[in-house]
Amino acid sequence: MKQSIFTIIENAALTRDVWRMRLRGDTSAITAAGQFVNIQLDGLFLRRPISVCDCEGDVLTLIYKVVGKGTAQMAKMSAGETLDVLTGLGNGYDLSCAGEHPLLIGGGVGVPPLYMLAKQLRARGLRVSVILGFNTESEIFCREDFAALGCDVTVTTVDGSYGTKGFVTDAMGADYSYFYTCGPEPMLKAVYRASKTSGQMSFEERMGCGFGACMGCSCKTLTGNKRICKEGPVMRKEEIIWED
Repeated sequence: MKQSIFTIIENAALTRDVWRMRLRGDTSAITAAGQFVNIQLDGLFLRRPISVCDCEGDVLTLIYKVVGKGTAQMAKMSAGETLDVLTGLGNGYDLSCAGEHPLLIGGGVGVPPLYMLAKQLRARGLRVSVILGFNTESEIFCREDFAALGCDVTVTTVDGSYGTKGFVTDAMGADYSYFYTCGPEPMLKAVYRASKTSGQMSFEERMGCGFGACMGCSCKTLTGNKRICKEGPVMRKEEIIWED
């Protein structure tokens, strides 16, 4: 974990509620796709955890959804402003399990951390399929970014306004060697039940400290309680205990 000051170089809306922010600063603590950062915002006590979408050189890309005071404040910021950011948080995805044809499944704001993962898997020469799930066409983002990497991209919308009608599980099929996913818990549970292989699941969870001190985001696993922010947010399919 490292605390650094980052300078905003871009902050633009992708949809009505989803924004992409690019920042320049010390990214040396970011070592794996699936990690997150924790951002200090003026007037707010708790930092805001945001998944890393991409990290290249000293440029950090975040994609976030405006859902409360913190993210609303971020959306009003402009290039040249600075942010106090904790980087290198969370464990990230393990690429060694991918096999020859990994499947990446993202729902809503669970999509962004899969971009850096897809880029790394494609750099290894792997065939990568991606399923992106949204409620409706107006919410879709990042489809072209994954396609530009050479991924096979399928989009699902709940209302059928674009792509495959239904949920991400309706497009999963069985032709993949391993899966990686990130999204809301109901989606993760559905993917868990529909999956034909082992995989890794990144959990979205409200956090206090973001680095394991407060125990506020712990969950049950087969090997005991784990903190989403510290031992997670990525967990292997086989260790998860679902509570109905």
